[in-house]
Amino acid sequence: MRQSLFYILMIFQGMVYSQQMNNQLLSEIIHKHADTINGETGNWKFIHQNVLMICVTDEQNNRMRIISPITESKNLDEDLLLDTLTANFHSALDVKYAISNGILWSAYVHPLKELTPEQAEDAISQVYYAAKTFGTTFSSTKLIFGGKSINAQENDQKLEPEEKKLKRF
Repeated sequence: MRQSLFYILMIFQGMVYSQQMNNQLLSEIIHKHADTINGETGNWKFIHQNVLMICVTDEQNNRMRIISPITESKNLDEDLLLDTLTANFHSALDVKYAISNGILWSAYVHPLKELTPEQAEDAISQVYYAAKTFGTTFSSTKLIFGGKSINAQENDQKLEPEEKKLKRF
């Protein structure tokens, strides 16, 4: 009896966690966080805390991305590009900085079906912070890979915040 109950609980747990992300659920999450939203299913353009974001999905190929334009790539000098690549390793976490069509983007890319609602909400937050902190801390959260927060690093090193090195959209 006890073993049967264990198996039933395991099956139920698998059913609870097997909910797959789709465009309808993702749309609900985006609407919850968007100040304004335009577009159609699978291709949304929205504003989150005054930052333009775009979410594109491909259900057939199980892909999604949430992106935010930061600046034209011609505004980036060699030092800023190097800082950006370094941030991709240390402080951008699940979001990456990427260049496409002459634009620098904050980008979160993930398989759609495996995305949880919590991950989708976190993705919106990380894309937002990576776009807002570009040129200063280059971070998508307060955490920097390796365990130290940005605030802790600044306190240890007594750093003054850098001035922004570029013009934004």
